[in-house]
Amino acid sequence: MFKNYFKTVIRSLLRNKGYAALNIFGLAIGMASTILIVLWVTNEVSMDRFYSKIDRIYTLNNRDKFSGDLWAWNTTPKILGPTVQQEIPEIEKMTRAAYASFLFTKGENKTVARGLYVDSSFLDILDFPIVTGNAHTALDVVNKVVITEKFAKKLFGNDNALGQTIKIDSNDYFTVSGVLKDLPVNSSFDFDYLLPWTYLTKLNEDDKYWGNNSVKTYILAKPGVDPNVLNAKLKYVTINHTKNTQYPANTQVFAYPLSKMYLYNNSVNGQYVAGNAITVRMFSIIAALILLIACINFMNLSTARSEKRAKEVGVRKVVGAKRYTLILQFMTESVVLSILSFLVAIILVLIALPFFNTLVGKHLSVPFGNIVFWLFAILFILITGLLAGSYPAFFLSSFSPVKVLKGTFKKPNRKVNPRSILVVIQFTFAIILIISTIIIGRQINYVQNRDKGFQQESLVYSMMKGDIDKNYLLIRQELLNSGAVTAVTKSMSPITYQNSDGWGYSWPGSTKDDEQLDFGRFSTDADFAKTLGTKIVQGRDIDIYHYPTDSNAVLLNETAVNKMRLKNPIGTLIKNGDDEHWRVVGVVKDFIIESPTEKVGPMFIAGPKSWFGAIHYRLNSSNNTADNLSKIEAIFKKYNPDYPFDYSFVDENYARKFVSIKRTGTLTSLFSGLTIFISCLGLFGLAAYMAEARTKEIGVRKVLGASVSGIATLLSKDFLRLVLVSILVAIPIAWYAMFQWLTGYEYHINVPIWAFFLAGFLSIMIAILTVGFLAVRAARANPTKSLRTE
Repeated sequence: MFKNYFKTVIRSLLRNKGYAALNIFGLAIGMASTILIVLWVTNEVSMDRFYSKIDRIYTLNNRDKFSGDLWAWNTTPKILGPTVQQEIPEIEKMTRAAYASFLFTKGENKTVARGLYVDSSFLDILDFPIVTGNAHTALDVVNKVVITEKFAKKLFGNDNALGQTIKIDSNDYFTVSGVLKDLPVNSSFDFDYLLPWTYLTKLNEDDKYWGNNSVKTYILAKPGVDPNVLNAKLKYVTINHTKNTQYPANTQVFAYPLSKMYLYNNSVNGQYVAGNAITVRMFSIIAALILLIACINFMNLSTARSEKRAKEVGVRKVVGAKRYTLILQFMTESVVLSILSFLVAIILVLIALPFFNTLVGKHLSVPFGNIVFWLFAILFILITGLLAGSYPAFFLSSFSPVKVLKGTFKKPNRKVNPRSILVVIQFTFAIILIISTIIIGRQINYVQNRDKGFQQESLVYSMMKGDIDKNYLLIRQELLNSGAVTAVTKSMSPITYQNSDGWGYSWPGSTKDDEQLDFGRFSTDADFAKTLGTKIVQGRDIDIYHYPTDSNAVLLNETAVNKMRLKNPIGTLIKNGDDEHWRVVGVVKDFIIESPTEKVGPMFIAGPKSWFGAIHYRLNSSNNTADNLSKIEAIFKKYNPDYPFDYSFVDENYARKFVSIKRTGTLTSLFSGLTIFISCLGLFGLAAYMAEARTKEIGVRKVLGASVSGIATLLSKDFLRLVLVSILVAIPIAWYAMFQWLTGYEYHINVPIWAFFLAGFLSIMIAILTVGFLAVRAARANPTKSLRTE
């Protein structure tokens, strides 16, 4: 029986090559789009879930109130980890992780790489696969280092890295004690090497300060531990250890599953809620709807050929075929087409993957060697084939053999029929995506063009590594004398990244509640405004070289002045307990240092008593950029010879802040275009069906004198009604979805009404172009051909 079905399918495909190609291609595009999204979604939801003890691994987090709002964050004091391991018996192990960046030297091979300082238990808790070495002892001595396979190849080529000695910076030598497999694509960690925590302690001994939230802490709970019990014991750890100190804290500690941290990373009222999970849900829905639209397209194209298949059905029923056998035949045909479409879809996926990986910033691949993939593929093909073939199978098998063979099988026209509903569903989703694409694009443009408060062009920074800090004054003077730059300043961090914040400050007229005001912290030695291209609105800039007392000077931004309620800020003394104090010498215009989608917070820029991590310099715009950088490189190499000259343009760094939102916009645009294309195929199929069903009517109208334009309008108006219905259905859904999305950003546009009109106009034009061709062709057909049997 199935053999006969397959023969029938093959004959049908060969007789109708154009139809088959159109149907297979439309379904393949839908399948390929779905597979790409599924690959990405699978990677996202599996993030950090590959560890063998993932159900017992937690990150330690803080919760506290600032500026009247309750916040949660996942950086902690260095002392927290050892303290909770000692005091809370439910914790089996703990490890901390702090960012590291060093110059590695092996012979003539020098490279700066990113890594982590970690405790010796890191690889016991987070068991990354290790190629060589012992994970339990790899980090138990201060001069050991664990590196990844990729980094090992970069340093040692094809030589065995285990036991080799590497020089780190210009000071210390380390022995390679382990080589890890390259990090999985579904790991949120990104490092080339691991250094023992004891080495960080050797470099910096402030481990016992509870106010420095600068590291991430992970714990492994003992088997069977209730998370609620664990959190009850963690809650007051920081409060209890600081209550009798000069700086008592109200910060609560809580454990949060590592398996949820990537997806639920947005702090709202002190709780973690969906962050990345929102994007995952959105594109999961898009994938399901694209596949549904492709199946609807298949249905419409299949039913459009109903008259050509009607006699086949009638003959089969006359010779004894039951309805269920006909349904089975058409379902088999649909599944075969689904298989062919899947094969084409895989080819399309392999072609599109390099572009898609670049777009989403991943290294995804089709897991052909995974049996789960093939089980998914079989299920995917069956569901798609059965879903796409269900309506055509039941529709075609319902024909009466007597009416079919008499040529009178068609049912009376109805104003609402399943095919029309399917087209409305298709275009509703397409219009929602068009509206979303327009609004997301407007939001991106809005935040990109927001006044940044400083001039990014020609602004460059280099991180202070090696001997740069020691030779800073010489470097600064030679940079200014070189003519390559017009201004230089050093700072705590790059201007596009807020590395520190603080609270607990007081000033004349402040209240106890003001101590909860959270200030972003920055630093400078001199020429802050001149270098960064911002504006001093009151007072003067900090300049330690002309004002030696500026070691305790501070600049406030405009938001800080407003939050502090200062009418005459210049000269105001700001204190942090009894140990630290600063005097305000100037007010700087608000500038964006963190997210361009959020409001600027209060900030102070302190004098050189602070620590520094970056040098900013403004290039001389009257010179060639390459010549400027060449001169700057020579100066850096002169005073920091062991390190390669490394620099970043601030405008390029700032642009990275838009990667996530741009990615969402680009993906929405891409799948919006594919959805519209597939929907047009569906509309084309329905138009073909209607033109075929009304062939004799068109012939009669032409004989009676109807014009081509009149007939074309007659055939097109029904489809335009469907598109108009789709517009009316799509507008409220799109408005609600985009309103909710925009409210996730503090700095956002209002939902533009014109976007709905534009989307509606584009939809109508697309429908006219799609249907118009068929309508005109049907209207120009020779009426004698359709009426010769009458």
